[in-house]
Amino acid sequence: MNEDNRKKIWHKIQSTGDKLQPLLKPSYFHPKGRNAYAHLALSIKEKYGCSYKDIPDEKYEEVILFLEYLYKNPN
Repeated sequence: MNEDNRKKIWHKIQSTGDKLQPLLKPSYFHPKGRNAYAHLALSIKEKYGCSYKDIPDEKYEEVILFLEYLYKNPN
């Protein structure tokens, strides 16, 4: 992914993470609380098989929509 798109995706991860943080359910595995930014980055990595930085530019819009989906469907 080009530098401009990487920055936009990271900004979207940050803004989505800010809104998602209070919505994440508590977890036994995270006694000090869950990290929404890590949750989003890991979800992207699980879905696409690589870091958001390594996703092709053609999938930029798809990643944005996936982040919106994760916000609307916290787990």
